[in-house]
Amino acid sequence: MKSANTHRGAAILILVFSVVFLIIAGRFLYIETTAKVEGVDLKEWAEDVRTSSYEIDAKRGKIYDKNGMVLAYDRPTYRMYAIVDPNYSKNLKEPKHVTDPEETSAVLAPLLDMNASEMADRMEEGQENGRFQVEFGPAGREISQEKMEEIKKLDLNGIQFQEEAKRYYPNGMFASHVIGFARAQDGKISGVTGIEKQMEEYLQEEKGKIKYERDKYGTKLLDPNEVMTDPDDGEDVYLTIDQKIQTFLEDAMSQVDEQYEPKKIMAAVIDPDTGEVLAMSNRPSYNPNDIGNVQNWYNDLISYPFEPGSTIKMFTWAAAIDAGVYNGTDMYKSGTYKVTERSQTIGDHNYRKGWGSITYNEGFQRSSNVAASKLVWEKLGPEKFRKYLSDFHLDQKSGIDLPGELTGRMVYKRPIEQITTSFGQGSTFTPIQLLTAATSIANDGKMVKPYMLSKITSSEGGEVLKESEPEVIGEPISKSTAEKMRDLLGTVVTSENGTGQSFKLNDYSLGGKTATAQISKPGGGYLTGRNNYVFSFMGMAPIEDPELLIYVGVQQPDLEVTEVGSEPVSYIVRTVMENSLHYLNIQPDKNKENKVVQQVLPDVTGQNPKQAASLLRESFERVEVMGAGKEVTATLPEAGSKVLKNQRVMVITDQPKMPDLTGYSLRDVHRLAEHFGLKIETMGNGYVTKQSIKKGSKIKEGGYLVVELSPPETP
Repeated sequence: MKSANTHRGAAILILVFSVVFLIIAGRFLYIETTAKVEGVDLKEWAEDVRTSSYEIDAKRGKIYDKNGMVLAYDRPTYRMYAIVDPNYSKNLKEPKHVTDPEETSAVLAPLLDMNASEMADRMEEGQENGRFQVEFGPAGREISQEKMEEIKKLDLNGIQFQEEAKRYYPNGMFASHVIGFARAQDGKISGVTGIEKQMEEYLQEEKGKIKYERDKYGTKLLDPNEVMTDPDDGEDVYLTIDQKIQTFLEDAMSQVDEQYEPKKIMAAVIDPDTGEVLAMSNRPSYNPNDIGNVQNWYNDLISYPFEPGSTIKMFTWAAAIDAGVYNGTDMYKSGTYKVTERSQTIGDHNYRKGWGSITYNEGFQRSSNVAASKLVWEKLGPEKFRKYLSDFHLDQKSGIDLPGELTGRMVYKRPIEQITTSFGQGSTFTPIQLLTAATSIANDGKMVKPYMLSKITSSEGGEVLKESEPEVIGEPISKSTAEKMRDLLGTVVTSENGTGQSFKLNDYSLGGKTATAQISKPGGGYLTGRNNYVFSFMGMAPIEDPELLIYVGVQQPDLEVTEVGSEPVSYIVRTVMENSLHYLNIQPDKNKENKVVQQVLPDVTGQNPKQAASLLRESFERVEVMGAGKEVTATLPEAGSKVLKNQRVMVITDQPKMPDLTGYSLRDVHRLAEHFGLKIETMGNGYVTKQSIKKGSKIKEGGYLVVELSPPETP
């Protein structure tokens, strides 16, 4: 019986083992034939395990101003890490991993502003957990090249660096709301605001990739099956911004911002013939290299609709003139006006007295709300005026190639709303809408679209891939209307009755319109108090054939008792327009008793440098000899140029040496660089404070000159 049970048990065991064997054998056979385990391809898995894959960096496209000055580029930074795996140094004479975390941390921590014990703990913890390498958080990232080289000289075992690109803006706050900024995220730099965002499809780079098979320590196999995809740099973007005019604007705005501490400043300069935006800035502004404490992200020129006040009157008068219903010598009674006996009273800013009966031309000069109301209600008609507002595109976006543009709200249903719109209350507009409409007055009736993009070029060969051209988007008024309107705008500045007398330029005729716009309260009504306005001016010069169109708005400046709201605005307008027109070599059109005299620079080439300099100093105050040569080869500016008495004159000898550039203007630096074929990079604005090529060094054609500039200190 026992024997039978034994045989039966043995048979069961044999059967069980046979089933198990068949299952295992079948499993092995399945794996052998399909090369898969639970849906995972073993061949692919093995290749992944022994394959390294690395990205090859590509550069995001650069952003330039219209003259080729770099405004944004990728700057190399470095991420530090420590190799803590002892196996990495196996069979090597010198260790390649961190052998003493405490000693290494004691040396590194002061350089990175880190706690030495925390750094050591991080490395020791990595070793205990079997990690290959550890990193050090924010302190170990975005390390400058100078700091990286300083650490490398310490020759610390296991300390390595990975190069990473960081978007850099060499001029800091310069045109920051226009340029915007880009930031690295998930290993890729992407535009967040401004041109960086608007032109993302062109600026964006495509990283390359390299794959190869290696052993567990990262060493390539003899047959690594290497595959590489080439990187593709982003394209370069050129803006219409002119560095010089932008600098004039930035410096003037900074001075007003410091002196008056306004809530906002908005300003832009446009070429009214083409629509190119030559300068644009806001306050508060920010440095895109440091976005930790930004007070205002918005480009208020395009994103801040508000009740603009009397600048809108230039379109009210232009509409009346163009419609043939305007006679500037007609008289009307100033002070107050009512559409009907029961309607709200409209008043001039001195409504208690008014100016008595005056002409409509004088009403424009004095910025009369009553004159604007009567023109719309009695002469032009609200419906026709509304059509002109549409013709001026004041009810739509300008279409400027910047992100975030908003449009205002036209409040135009009731009679009171129709006449308040005529003098800039009730309805809201952005400054860029006003500037767009004003191009028609400056440009003989043709309204042009404002734009920021000049061209896009290939980062490799410089081939022009896309180029912007001026675009006429309407003709709301005739040429004769535009000419009459410019004459009328000129009287606002020149007439003894004009509100713009403080805006007069020294060398150029200027026409424009002032505004003192009330600020609406959230619950209705307007703020009160002498500071609670948006003081603004929109104008053009020279008035006969405008080369520049400017808008400046200053909101709620801190005025002294003796100051008026036009003072901070007029300072910016005068400074920017006068300097910009001279910079553009526009011929002055005003005769002055104290007119600046220009003299023709004589030709002194071939002469002895000392004798030539002595001759030039008889007429010019700032003559500098470059080098110790025996013969003059050239002068900067060139012989025959008209030069101001206090303008810098550089005498180039046959053995030129780099001068001390401290105090040089950017224009002088560019003139020097162009003469010697130097590649130039500038940081900041104003006048030179530092230079990369030392004073007295030999000047090599094709060399690279970097200069740092700072605005002049003011008392």
